[in-house]
Amino acid sequence: MKFGEFADAAAEIESLSADTEITERVTALFETAGSDLPVVARFVQGRVFPAWSSRTLDIGPNYCYEAIARAAGRNVSADDVEARLAEVGDVGEVAASYEFGGQQGLGAFGSGGAEDLTVASVADELDALAAAAGSGSQDKKIDLLFGLFNRASAEEARYLARLVLSEMRIGVGEGTVRDAIGAAFDVPVESVARALQVSNDYGEVARVSREAGAAGLDELELEVGRPVQAMLAQAGTVGDALDDWGEVAVEWKYDGARVQIHYDPDGLGWDDADGEVAVFSRNMEDVTDALPEVVEHVREHLSAPAILDGEVVATDDDGDPLPFQAVLRRFRRKHDVARARESVALDLFAFDCLHAAGEDLLDAPVPERRDRLDGVLDAGVSAFWTTDDPDEVAEIEADALEAGHEGIMLKNPESTYTPGRRGRNWRKRKPDVETLDLVVTGAEWGEGRRAEFLGTFLLSARADGGFETIGKVATGITDEELGDLTALLEPHVQSQDGQTVDVRPEVVFEVGYEEIQRSPTYSSGYALRFPRFLGVRDDKDPADADSLPRVERLAERQ
Repeated sequence: MKFGEFADAAAEIESLSADTEITERVTALFETAGSDLPVVARFVQGRVFPAWSSRTLDIGPNYCYEAIARAAGRNVSADDVEARLAEVGDVGEVAASYEFGGQQGLGAFGSGGAEDLTVASVADELDALAAAAGSGSQDKKIDLLFGLFNRASAEEARYLARLVLSEMRIGVGEGTVRDAIGAAFDVPVESVARALQVSNDYGEVARVSREAGAAGLDELELEVGRPVQAMLAQAGTVGDALDDWGEVAVEWKYDGARVQIHYDPDGLGWDDADGEVAVFSRNMEDVTDALPEVVEHVREHLSAPAILDGEVVATDDDGDPLPFQAVLRRFRRKHDVARARESVALDLFAFDCLHAAGEDLLDAPVPERRDRLDGVLDAGVSAFWTTDDPDEVAEIEADALEAGHEGIMLKNPESTYTPGRRGRNWRKRKPDVETLDLVVTGAEWGEGRRAEFLGTFLLSARADGGFETIGKVATGITDEELGDLTALLEPHVQSQDGQTVDVRPEVVFEVGYEEIQRSPTYSSGYALRFPRFLGVRDDKDPADADSLPRVERLAERQ
């Protein structure tokens, strides 16, 4: 498929408003994608790599602006591109506004020659871009991008730029792709949904649907070494859980970071030294190298190939839990891991088993999965109870709080494991004030001794088509944390006006508050009363942040 055909389809999809029309157009795109179907199924969502992959292009906006400027001509600079972006607000619109194709030199035509761009050639070039590493890699990335833009038409450039910066935003989500796969290849949507749960690969599921139908989808299984999305919980009460289920499974809720552990003593086929263990964060980032003690624990105590769900908790010298932020400092560590390990120790608490000894367990009920977990892991398993007595639940919760943990989790004993879903079968009960996970979309430089740091942060809730502001937070942050937050956010700054900066929505804060009030000050129509910073949610993407409808529900419940 020519990339121009894909770009034309993307433009048409973007022009549609009805969900049914969008699904029908994506269906038609899949039907005509040919051998490029797996790539098209990813590109239409704005993905370059499979959903389970932690690979990234690792190229910031400024490098993309530089590539666009070079392709646009000698009289255009990266600053010109950025200035135009500030005016129109869409990098695709900016790229489409230039006339490309006349520039020569290194990388001018990429690795594919001067022929028209195809979906396959774009995928190959982006794969090469992601693989570039080491000395001179950034220049090579810019050269590769320059070559692509230099061969692109205006419409191709529009969607190429968006794809590179993960800003496709044409109204195609995971549900649309799921339904389109089912319609394009006449397979039940239920079969597609199950296959996506176990494979976490939309391109592969599309290919199997076309080539082998529902029977082929049913044969797809979990693969040790390939992460799947985590099952999620929502807030709930003990009374509601007992009323709904009669009996509840109870676990301690840890103030830690979610991990998914993959282990195969025969090797995962990776390029690291041993290749037996892989550890992934909640958003499926590979964090194996940052957590060597977890890897060591798994090698010592796990007796069979398995996929486990759990949390890692930071502890002090006495074994007492440390705040969540201490865990995230370890997750972000890429260098001096040994020294970081000496200052912040981690303990593993596994609480679920998705696969053991060659058998998938997603469809097994909670007690059976826990039995299998106990059977394969002889240390580092979280405590577990089942009861129909609310007084016993209260005692378990009191013990959890006394031990320094957050509270308890309540689970439906009969529930299966549903990757990526936030249903009513898992409920978290936290005794402290409500919190929100909000996206940072702006900031202000501090004053006085804090003048070199960003000191006030504009927060936004997820909404249709973007984010709506809901307040600012500046309290609960130490000088050391301000330095860390400034370093974290500066690469995402898009523009500055005096003390105020505009921040690309990439970072999620956990924020506590006393009350949600109606307010015309912010675009959401709400404001947080007495907000305070609790931590950075490195384990969450902006797409996982709290939504404006949730804010509205919380405000109504007050």
